Amino acid sequence: MREIVLDTETTGVEPLKGDRIVEIGCVELVNHCPTGRNYHVYINPERNMPDGAFRVHGLSEAFLSDKPVFAAVAAEFAAFIADARLVIHNAAFDVGFINMEFGRLGLPPIVPALVVDTLAMARRKHPGASNSLDALCARYGIDNSRRTKHGALLDSEILAEVYIELIGGKQTSLGLGTAVAGRSGVGVAVAIERPVRQRPLAARLTPEERAAHEVFVAKLKGPLWHGYFGLPEEA
Repeated sequence: MREIVLDTETTGVEPLKGDRIVEIGCVELVNHCPTGRNYHVYINPERNMPDGAFRVHGLSEAFLSDKPVFAAVAAEFAAFIADARLVIHNAAFDVGFINMEFGRLGLPPIVPALVVDTLAMARRKHPGASNSLDALCARYGIDNSRRTKHGALLDSEILAEVYIELIGGKQTSLGLGTAVAGRSGVGVAVAIERPVRQRPLAARLTPEERAAHEVFVAKLKGPLWHGYFGLPEEA
């Protein structure tokens, strides 16, 4: 199963009023394991950068001025996420912006059935608690110390770890340690075998009880278990 963990940065929060995407970051998972394939691009929003948005992600108009516009990267981006399930934190926000950009170019929108909202998952799993990305990192012991500002690719990498915890934890290697390199050079996850610990039970029968049981068994006529173990039937 192929999934894309996705995040965007924008000029604001209202795509219907002209706010635009300025950064997209994606991390590819196959069977819940990172493959090493990412997609990352900065985008010229073709408009000014409000101070509030700049304080969130630190992407200035000057920095974005020589970056490609969305129309120039749309086909490549659409191909990368094609046929994959999209894993997004507060999905309505990002999907709203992406569909607005796709709509401008006449591209089909993202299908809601292919979207997994990790914020909704976290709220179901931890009702009443804070479920921001930072709060979930603290809850699951995930290092987010590099996250001094919002960044689409970094947030996608962190969200991938959070997502694995939300669906039950690391059942297989995440490709961050031991991996088998395929012909493509991409790490292949290796299943972790967890040995079952068996603790032998101490015998509870006394010698007298064991002897009494053997006398009782000897008196039985044609016990059924003789047939199972190939023992001769008694006359």
